[in-house]
Amino acid sequence: MGVVIPLGETAQEAGIGKLWSLVRADMERVNQAIVARTGSDVAMIPEVANHLIESGGKRLRPMMTLAAAGLCGYAGDGHVKLAASVEFMHTATLLHDDVVDQSDMRRGKLAARMLWGNEASVLVGDFLLGQAFRMMVEVGSLPCLSVLADAAAVIAEGEVMQISAAKDTATTEDDYVAVIRAKTAALFAAACEVGPILAGRSKAEMAACRAYGTNLGIAFQLIDDALDYGGSSAKLGKNVGDDFREGKITLPVVLSFRRGSSEERAFWVRTLEKAEIAEGDLETAIATMRRHRAIEDTIERARHYGAMARDALELFPASEHRAALLEVVDFCVRRAN
Repeated sequence: MGVVIPLGETAQEAGIGKLWSLVRADMERVNQAIVARTGSDVAMIPEVANHLIESGGKRLRPMMTLAAAGLCGYAGDGHVKLAASVEFMHTATLLHDDVVDQSDMRRGKLAARMLWGNEASVLVGDFLLGQAFRMMVEVGSLPCLSVLADAAAVIAEGEVMQISAAKDTATTEDDYVAVIRAKTAALFAAACEVGPILAGRSKAEMAACRAYGTNLGIAFQLIDDALDYGGSSAKLGKNVGDDFREGKITLPVVLSFRRGSSEERAFWVRTLEKAEIAEGDLETAIATMRRHRAIEDTIERARHYGAMARDALELFPASEHRAALLEVVDFCVRRAN
């Protein structure tokens, strides 16, 4: 079953044209690996996997793997399989997330679980994880395997941390950043770190690429949090307000709760902790956030982490690859505009 991925157009529209132009040839090979590895005699597996893979994601994480390898002068082929592994890990996480969150939409389409059920979504996610680790083993780099395996464990920990924090208005900003550092930033970090590992670069350069990915991942998630209350469904690829309806405690909520009056805090307890959501409550939530500058300050936090991501790359000399990775930071933060 073929996979048609209009990646070039998507990347250009997203404003990451430099990155796309540099990794385009390698991304074609990554896409070929994705097609090959989603194949199965069990018909439902490619159907479910390709439903999400074909849905227009920007493939940002695998492109970062390829760009980080290029930044470090890697000249082999291992980065292609590792990039495909990263994309499979991400896709598996989305399939699992939609089941945990009971989400109806993903990337503007019905979530796979709505079409094939929760069981199929979870098991196909597991299949993709298995294929990801197969490719990692084939590359033959134990350090890369270790980094990506660690990321898989940390991502799962982040998911459990988020479940624990769900509907808990006592969640602090530090608590929440710890969740997204694990749930989102861990894969960004690993995606960037394997490039210098493959290239045999210094520990300082590995750490710099990891720091870039970590801070970029945190900024990316914070912008998503802000967009859930101040964006559009087209930008999010899901319904605006899904976090609110699912009782998720994100940074805009944390800031609004801390800064709010007793009446406003009671509103958050009713809607998020007790899940008693009435008509018009989403509009009230957004208005409350705007009154306390919670959305604006979440975006400002994202800019802060974006600046740290940019600083991490200062270790490397100027190059096309560094410029492209810096452009990604601008893209991630600019989504809020």
